[in-house]
Amino acid sequence: MKRIRTNIERERVIEVNMETLLLEIGAEEIPAGYIQPALDALAQNLLKRLDGARIGHGQARTFGTPRRLTVTVDQVAPKQETVTEDLMGPPEKIAFDDHGRPSVAAVKFAEKAGVAVKRLKVVQTDKGRYLSTRKTNRGQATVKLLKTILPEVILATPFPKSMRWADLSIQFARPIQSIVALYGTKLVSFTLGGRIKSGRQALGHMFMSPGKVTIPSPEAYVQTMASANVVVNIAERRQMTAAAVMAAAADMGGRVLPDEELLDIVTNLVETPIATAGRFDHIFLEVPKEILITAMREHQKYFAVIDATDRLMPGFIAVNNTRTRNMDLVATGHERVLRARLSDARYFYTADIKVPMKVWVEKLKGVLFQAKLGSMYDKVMRVKSIAAWLADAVNPAEKEKVTRAAYLCKADLVSQVVGEFAKLQGIMGRIYAQAAGEEPDVATAIEEHYRPTHSGGQLPETETGALLSIAEKIDSICGCFAVGLIPTGAADPYALRRQGIGILQIMRSRNINVSLAELVEKGGSLFTEMRTEPTAQIADAVLTFLKNRLARLLADEGRSKDIIAAVTSVSSDRIPDVERRVGALEKLKGQPGFEPLAAAFKRVENILKKATETSAAPVDPTLFTHATEGDLHAACQTVTGQVARLMDQGDLDSALDAIATLRDPVDTFFDKVMVMADEDAVRRNRLALLASISAVFGQVADFSQIST
Repeated sequence: MKRIRTNIERERVIEVNMETLLLEIGAEEIPAGYIQPALDALAQNLLKRLDGARIGHGQARTFGTPRRLTVTVDQVAPKQETVTEDLMGPPEKIAFDDHGRPSVAAVKFAEKAGVAVKRLKVVQTDKGRYLSTRKTNRGQATVKLLKTILPEVILATPFPKSMRWADLSIQFARPIQSIVALYGTKLVSFTLGGRIKSGRQALGHMFMSPGKVTIPSPEAYVQTMASANVVVNIAERRQMTAAAVMAAAADMGGRVLPDEELLDIVTNLVETPIATAGRFDHIFLEVPKEILITAMREHQKYFAVIDATDRLMPGFIAVNNTRTRNMDLVATGHERVLRARLSDARYFYTADIKVPMKVWVEKLKGVLFQAKLGSMYDKVMRVKSIAAWLADAVNPAEKEKVTRAAYLCKADLVSQVVGEFAKLQGIMGRIYAQAAGEEPDVATAIEEHYRPTHSGGQLPETETGALLSIAEKIDSICGCFAVGLIPTGAADPYALRRQGIGILQIMRSRNINVSLAELVEKGGSLFTEMRTEPTAQIADAVLTFLKNRLARLLADEGRSKDIIAAVTSVSSDRIPDVERRVGALEKLKGQPGFEPLAAAFKRVENILKKATETSAAPVDPTLFTHATEGDLHAACQTVTGQVARLMDQGDLDSALDAIATLRDPVDTFFDKVMVMADEDAVRRNRLALLASISAVFGQVADFSQIST
């Protein structure tokens, strides 16, 4: 069935009785990290389904606790919009026989359109006379449609892991215990999984308000749940948690060690935050503070407390999900649990500190880095080799320190503390190296070589750490590419994108002007026995990968995409140089004379691309037939020398200013001379002259890719 009109006419009815939609999914305790992503997806999917069903609506809001995921949508229309469409059927000559009676084609068209044959009419179109009819789809009641939409939206909610329970066929993060579905004061009745029925009753606080509470309307939801000791607003609960933790720390005479990530986690572990202060024995302060903080944070979700001088105090703050008559008893329970954790940590550290780090390095031979890339010891040896090469290229005075740091950088992986607290890798390496009397830069580099650990993360602060970080990351990238473990659009299990960006950020921040191609060549040369493709092909793939990361990095910082493409298409080999060229070119682009300059270059390039012949011979001044040829050649020679000298000095702005002086000679040349002359020698000589002009521009960027 063909449609005559591309624009659908909709009859919009002004509704005065818009209502708020409420959907709450009550469940057993959902992991804290699941909650916010699930709420975002739930709201997005619900709005998308309402749009698809032609149901008008306002904004969505989300609420959540460990035991519920909730979304409300305000200003939801009571029914679908009515849609009227003009439909086009078969041609008139096919729709009727010689006696004017409708054919089978006309009857079928009427049936599909849902109208009587007599309501069909003939219209004139650009293609001729065709049958047509107008079809109106009356909007259905929103409550009726929601009975189908809401169950589908619930089951479409994504989670890292889902589960089934009882004999139900549905899946969710945790078993669903209740569903509240209200459109205004009306119940949206449906059954999920054949057994779970929607209703008006939500779960109260598990301990302080056990049982269910009736929700009279979406507008009363937040307050009703508050009366049941449940703070459903995540932002409000986070603020309450932060205030309670700060107050508890102040009562101890200290302040909370800032930890926004832990605050987010704890907020989604409770429905009503109740802070409790506890203490631990001073003897544990003999253990490095990093171990104590991690033991409290990772296993128990406790906040550390520091004094006015930022020293760790023998105390902690726990956030409970319930208030008891005797909170001192609760604190005692937390202290007992934490003492066991800290005792283990102290034992591990005491045992580790007695072991020489070289013993751990030998143990790395038994630790697998990757099945195709050998052991962690193999990686350490490769990183050491790359780090030595890099130090020679950047600062030979760093070579001894960076190779020593490379040798020790993975040693702590087999320590007992890191075995218990994996997040302390690198940190413990630095602590153990300090205890062993290693040079300060060596110890610091062991921790810094993991940086940046996330997007926007801290970069290495020492030169030793920066060089080691680059060496370690390029080894991982080259190794994975060598054995075919290349990131895809959907998967990057070895975080190669993050590591690639890390290399680029470090090079930029410390102005490390090492050739990227040479660095990749060095890294790739250590995988000759295990590569799946020729070395050159792998190197090209790695360089393309890094070039793409660089373009993305610069674009994310607000640089013009056309300028980035113009610069990187010429060269992205030396990272600080790329950034300088992008900055200088953006500055030049903002000047009034840039557009005609770019136009002149593009004209040069267009002629060279269309030419069916090229000349490798240098420009021959004896073949000039017009003075403008000599003028342009002289200007090109002068500017070529200036640009080369200025670029060696890193003065990109002046180099571009010098290139800009070619605009007038180029324009005059084109005005006075026909490049494609009839005489072969003259024509080829003029093309060679244009090629020399293109080469001058090409030292900085491909101007043809810059939008004007």
